[in-house]
Amino acid sequence: MLAENDLKILVVDDFSVTRTILMNQLNNYGYSNTVVSENGFSALASLRSAIFDLVITEWSMSDMNGIDLLKQIRADSELKRIPVLMVISEDLQGNIVSAIKEGLNDYIIRPFDGHTFKQKLEKIIV
Repeated sequence: MLAENDLKILVVDDFSVTRTILMNQLNNYGYSNTVVSENGFSALASLRSAIFDLVITEWSMSDMNGIDLLKQIRADSELKRIPVLMVISEDLQGNIVSAIKEGLNDYIIRPFDGHTFKQKLEKIIV
């Protein structure tokens, strides 16, 4: 397993404030090798052009939502091994079962605290 600071993480969210918050929290926990994408389409382009160790994506995005991005990742033989952590809002909690069936590794419900976020990361990357 790679050291924390060597993990390459893709953060996908169409809201710049959320991307910044996630990036700051990742940096606080030693994950500095991060790339951001503004939507699922640009995320797929990034995933197909570089090797990533983890994807953190928002469920609710315009253009391509998180579940559709997850489906695309799992359908691609080169990408399907990459763990995915999904950020969701409480009103979407009922959709988690379908996401898990699609191969979601874990999820975190917004709003969340830094401790919970770190626990979810550690659970996925072990």
